[in-house]
Amino acid sequence: MSVSFDGRVAIVTGAGGGLGRQHALALAARGAKVVVNDFGRSAAEGATPSTADAVVAEIRAAGGAAMASHASVTDEAAVGQMVKDTLAAWGRVDILVNNAGILRDKSFGKMALEDFRAVIDVHLMGAVICTQAVWATMRAQRYGRIVMTTSSSGLYGNFGQANYGAAKMALVGLMQTLSIEGAKDGIRVNCLAPTAATRMTEGLLPPQILRQLTPESVTPGLLVLVSDDAPTRAILCAGAGTFARAHVTLTHGLHIGDGDDAAERVAARFAEISDRAGEIVPDSGAAQAQNELSQAAAAAR
Repeated sequence: MSVSFDGRVAIVTGAGGGLGRQHALALAARGAKVVVNDFGRSAAEGATPSTADAVVAEIRAAGGAAMASHASVTDEAAVGQMVKDTLAAWGRVDILVNNAGILRDKSFGKMALEDFRAVIDVHLMGAVICTQAVWATMRAQRYGRIVMTTSSSGLYGNFGQANYGAAKMALVGLMQTLSIEGAKDGIRVNCLAPTAATRMTEGLLPPQILRQLTPESVTPGLLVLVSDDAPTRAILCAGAGTFARAHVTLTHGLHIGDGDDAAERVAARFAEISDRAGEIVPDSGAAQAQNELSQAAAAAR
């Protein structure tokens, strides 16, 4: 099965370097017209705000079609203008890759609240702002592919990344609901949990490990998640050429009931409540209530 994006229009945020750059290059190489969005880095970080233009130049030099956007994903007006410019140039938006992000790592007890808010604003609210900006267009054309960039830090935790992990897990919740709401209009929404050596991970991992964690080894998964035959509601983990699925599951659990000693009974049977035999991946949040009420009804008979 060939994965092609001929005739498709994609917006990739945070595409001036690292994963975003590789995503943009790969989409363009397979036929997509690409908006390369990047707010840029300061000179102190080793680059200028023209990183998006450099990627656009790469794409055009290879014969592809691209345009740059320097909008901050946290700026609603600028993001709205980015989408208007895209529609004016190419008439549609088929793909949105929410990739932009920042790090403000520190243990929770030492973390300033402004650093927590900054990470939430870029990762979570940036994705919300960009997604809402393209949502009406995708509904009208009855086609859309959206990817949220989550992380193992959100799925499983990581020391010093309470802010980052909270934002990344919030994106999973956003994806779960948007995939349900978008289904009737042909909009498929997924999460990518990458492990890659990028400017965000410099200094965090040994060089010999970083050499295996290339952006190129992650992007094939991204291409599948935004393809015509994409799944929806998938959490795809990718790194060093390995791909795996993560799931939010629900155990069958036990009906304990209420009463003065209910807490003691929950504690006594916690291992049984946690038993993963027969666990499910719910289709929606209603599955939890359905499971609880069915067990309560069975216990009342």
